[in-house]
Amino acid sequence: MYELKTKENDKSVIEFIEAVDNPKKREDAYKLLDIFTETSGFQAKMWGSSIIGFGKYHYKYNTGHEGDAPLVGFSPRKAKISLYFAPGESEREELLKSFGKHTSGKACVYINKIADIDVEVLKTLIIQSIKFLKETYPDGA
Repeated sequence: MYELKTKENDKSVIEFIEAVDNPKKREDAYKLLDIFTETSGFQAKMWGSSIIGFGKYHYKYNTGHEGDAPLVGFSPRKAKISLYFAPGESEREELLKSFGKHTSGKACVYINKIADIDVEVLKTLIIQSIKFLKETYPDGA
């Protein structure tokens, strides 16, 4: 049976951010920590070794695969900062048009720095993602 590597744990979010090499990225990580905490209403928790997540939900796919994941989160990686929002949330693509400089994948949106994006749009993305996941997985959010 496949086991998820990215699980919620008790590692220190602050220690993780303090270990970020690039001072500018570390500063942005603290700003994101404040934005996500304030907007989501959840305390930050480490998920795996490098994702800072907020809230959690339990998902179960038609294939039978299931697990827990943060409602939203971010990770200050070496190349870019990864922002985690709900995949499949219909308003995400529309919001990203006015988000600023970014690239995106299925569940991640990648930015270089906070100065490149509209923070108000970020807050809306956080709120929409949480709302979508709570509606999609009402028993697990």
